[in-house]
Amino acid sequence: MADVKLKNPSVLAFEAKLIPSDALMFAGNFGADTWQPILVGEKAVRGTISNRLKAATANDPAKLDAEVSKANLQTVDVAALPHNCDTLKLVFTLRILSDLHVPSTCNDPDYQAALGEIVKQYQIDTEFKELAKRYAHNIANGRFLWRNRVGAEQVKVVVSVGEKQFSFDSYEFSLKAFDDNAQLNELAQIIQQGLIEQHAFIKVEAYSQLGQGQAVFPSQELVMGGGKGDKSKFLYQLGGQAAMHSQKIGNALRTIDTWHPQADEIGAIAVEPYGSVTNRGAAYRQPKEKTDFYNLLDAWLLKGKIPALEQQHYVMAMLIRGGVFGE
Repeated sequence: MADVKLKNPSVLAFEAKLIPSDALMFAGNFGADTWQPILVGEKAVRGTISNRLKAATANDPAKLDAEVSKANLQTVDVAALPHNCDTLKLVFTLRILSDLHVPSTCNDPDYQAALGEIVKQYQIDTEFKELAKRYAHNIANGRFLWRNRVGAEQVKVVVSVGEKQFSFDSYEFSLKAFDDNAQLNELAQIIQQGLIEQHAFIKVEAYSQLGQGQAVFPSQELVMGGGKGDKSKFLYQLGGQAAMHSQKIGNALRTIDTWHPQADEIGAIAVEPYGSVTNRGAAYRQPKEKTDFYNLLDAWLLKGKIPALEQQHYVMAMLIRGGVFGE
């Protein structure tokens, strides 16, 4: 391989190695055994005008009165716990796959061989220990609950692997740092084995005690088009039952990147090629700083510049994430 001049292939793709299912939502009481599906309903409301108005309207009292007197009619999807239930139960499954060194598609055999050697060497050196620990941590801390975790009285996560079960008090695990714990390390070892040699399959059940009748937050569907009077909020549902997208679960699980340049200020972000965080409107791995995935991968593979270990973790986490990476 040393005599071969490598170049980026025009076609290069990796399949994701962490594959979560969609997550279903159930209602019950904390510590109880009876659970019922949370159904998505509709609500029609007469809201008020609250958007920022143009200066010509806002500064003219008559125009302002006329504008705010208009009804803001909306029909929206809603999901909530019944008034005799205080806890949300969220359930999904996760498959962990091995053979990271083999891309799903690559039209350059020399590049594929060189990339495979790099991945195999990383696997020998680290056994995916750091990455597996961080994925396990994001299961234990219930990060995948997103808004359904905020303000909860208690949050518990139960992980089943075959006949084996792990139970975590999510508030014992930080959202800002990655801790060690005997049970957590055992779960991390299962994820390691899934990445190294044989696939692993786990079931995750999270319990978030929000309070009787409280709203829950399924994924929100993207509305294409639509005008005044149309339903303005669509919640994701499977057969009428409130649910969360697998993509949203996956984003939470891969929120492990504390190796980006602004980690001290921002904390962990999801593993993305440019470190993009859409709700902040920012990319924390800028190509001009050569901290993005493509610059790191090209320097490692094409120029032989081995990145620092933490950036190797990031590059491998990107390959585990999967995607299309060709020219």
